[in-house]
Amino acid sequence: MRHPAIPAFLAFAVRQRLRLRESELAFILLAAGAGVAAGLLTTVQQFLAHGLQRVFYGISSERLSALGAIEQPWRLLALPFGGLLLVGLARLLRRRTRAPVDVVEANALHGGRIAPGDSLVISAQTIISNGAGASVGLEAAYAQMGGGAASVLGHWLKLRRNDLRTLVGAGAGAAVGAAFGAPLAGAFYAFEIVIGTYTPSAIAPVLGACLVAAWVTGTIGDAPYLIATTADRVFHGADYFAYALLGLLCAGVGIALMRLVTAAEMRVQGWKRLGRWRPVLGGALLMPIAWLSPQSLSAGHGALHLNLVLHPVLSFLLMVLLLKIAASVISLAFGFRGGLFFASLFLGSLVGQIFAVLAGQAGFEVNPNDAALVGMAALSVAVVGGPMTLAVLMLETTHDFALMSVVLTASLVSGAFTREMFGYSFSTWRLHLRGSMIRSPRDIGWMLNLSAARIMRRDWVSVREDLSIGAFRTRVPLGSASKAVVVDAEGRYRGILATAAAYAPELDADAPIGSIAALERDMLSPGADIQAMLKAFDSLGADEMAVVDAQGQVLGVVTERHARRRYFEEVEASQRELFGES
Repeated sequence: MRHPAIPAFLAFAVRQRLRLRESELAFILLAAGAGVAAGLLTTVQQFLAHGLQRVFYGISSERLSALGAIEQPWRLLALPFGGLLLVGLARLLRRRTRAPVDVVEANALHGGRIAPGDSLVISAQTIISNGAGASVGLEAAYAQMGGGAASVLGHWLKLRRNDLRTLVGAGAGAAVGAAFGAPLAGAFYAFEIVIGTYTPSAIAPVLGACLVAAWVTGTIGDAPYLIATTADRVFHGADYFAYALLGLLCAGVGIALMRLVTAAEMRVQGWKRLGRWRPVLGGALLMPIAWLSPQSLSAGHGALHLNLVLHPVLSFLLMVLLLKIAASVISLAFGFRGGLFFASLFLGSLVGQIFAVLAGQAGFEVNPNDAALVGMAALSVAVVGGPMTLAVLMLETTHDFALMSVVLTASLVSGAFTREMFGYSFSTWRLHLRGSMIRSPRDIGWMLNLSAARIMRRDWVSVREDLSIGAFRTRVPLGSASKAVVVDAEGRYRGILATAAAYAPELDADAPIGSIAALERDMLSPGADIQAMLKAFDSLGADEMAVVDAQGQVLGVVTERHARRRYFEEVEASQRELFGES
């Protein structure tokens, strides 16, 4: 027999859940709780990945990519061994029938819903990949676990769709902000990369989550990510022009990097016999690259700081740039898991320093550290997206307000050029290759849910194609129905007919009605979304179309007027939710 206190507790929980949905202050506190979880999960993942690096490579406190040389080359066997661990993990997960959903895809298509298993899989694969030394960063795992934890919390509390999306963005941004000790950058990451827009109702919860997450990691002992810069300098018009040119250069490198990863991945995925062992083969290919330059290992945190201090010669910078690009391409194409967030920061710093050296040789003096920092932001904008995210990250890591102007200049130029010439960030590009229609984290899931099967009429006039026109006039008088669906003897779709068209005086009354039916090859599938429906109406000039299943049976009819009305109703509802007016 159930204890009498249980129903009372459940009723109390329901009341608190309803109160949470109605209170802005309660939602901010909930986001702060998600920030605590994001900060803790970020610290745990850092500890696990760096712990693996210490075990595999025998390092103590220094960063893996900052090693001057691999003193014991046999330790590079960690790379194929890490690939073997990924193969084993994939073997354990072979019954999963779909790819894990990441935070961007979840917010764009699924209203912020992320299965806990998806986050755990992505995190485990990324930790193994980074821990083994593959050229991938942990930021994707940070955002995934932060957003995933927020999604679980919001789903349990049955939050509204837009509130859940905001909470997931807050969790993901808080994790990234905690990793760098940069809460404002984390907040902009949430808005630009995960939520897809700035809204007044989301500012307080997102900022609250990011501030709390940064405080958690700072309390545990993780120091903020800081870079020293040159003080007391002034940028002139020529400097802005030069850094705008650097932004274009970084955009080109970023687009080339994304294209190279895709080309290599498609080529490798075509392998039949060796396909299962791709991570092991990739690890073996990474070994000689890592032996030539340890700076190609891992994300590149240590190497970035080392190069800013030592100012290497041009030949060394070019070598590291090419090796790092090769390592990143191989890592991702051969099945290692991770992101290009910090790898793009490191590559951008290399491009910036190379630019400074070449500009100096051409007679134009450019500070190499400033160029490196501007390049970091510009190339990351091309790959990751989010110009304000990267600009604010540079501000929080350098505390240099003077640098902010040229960073913004290069970032905006890079972002505009990438959108014009490529149109995707790295995450949305990979989703596009998987067949997804998203180009940003903007919520379009409601459009996919607004399908033909949901909005079709189920009452329609149906006639057989062999029915005579005269018999049709008797059965369907003028004014009784505007359209009739024409089917064959088995009920399969054969076209659609305007009733008035059958009453044209020049028609032979004995002719079959199917001879004057239209759109016999044009129909809507039950899963067609609202965009596909409106596109079909526009291209065909039709005002009514049949919804037909895979067997050719008619399920219903959709009118253009009703489809457009439902579309605008959903747009209006989405806008009200966006601005907290629902």
